[in-house]
Amino acid sequence: MIELTGLKKYYDERCVLDLTALTIADGESFALIGPNGCGKTTLLRLLAGTLKPEKGTLDIGGLERGEIGYLPQQPYAFDLSVLQNVELALAGEQNRKRLAMKALERVGMEDLRHARGNRLSGGEAQRMALARVLARPRKLLLLDEPTASADILAIDRIERALSEYQNETGCTLVFSSHAPSQALRLSSRVLALDGGRIGELGKTEEVLQNPCAESTRVFLKHWKI
Repeated sequence: MIELTGLKKYYDERCVLDLTALTIADGESFALIGPNGCGKTTLLRLLAGTLKPEKGTLDIGGLERGEIGYLPQQPYAFDLSVLQNVELALAGEQNRKRLAMKALERVGMEDLRHARGNRLSGGEAQRMALARVLARPRKLLLLDEPTASADILAIDRIERALSEYQNETGCTLVFSSHAPSQALRLSSRVLALDGGRIGELGKTEEVLQNPCAESTRVFLKHWKI
């Protein structure tokens, strides 16, 4: 279980995240929505351990680093083949190539396994990086806009891969998205952030179909759910 209390994060003098309390259950699929600058990426980075809060407590249930998969908005790609890029996540595994190919097949990238990872399009690089995250079982997935650079067909493939992976592993999934419709498809609960604070929190369908907070209604008004 993920638990945070009184969590605050500052960039210089500006408070970018101020969360009084939040709990995410084991195995839950949890979405973060809201406009740019509302704190989605900062929260994911705090959970991933790439940032530290100035105040408050954050407990991710004692998970080890290898049990957490984190996909940033701009994933890295090395000057290696796509297959070798994914194999990097499988150090120490005896069947690295087979496992890497399985991960590439999940996201529809198996035909590009010999291509150079650093020469892919933005959407292809994002799917390759996701395959790297999904190459081994994780207890916690943290995904920052995992389909931001993908076209419609790739979005469908990625969402299906995430659902299948979560069903197989029982992992907790926390992801950010600018598309409320994606949150509706993939998550059971959603947090709508408002200026780094909790704007609205609840069951995804209830929040998106009948938002109570004005900030959530403003964010959703341009989206057809």
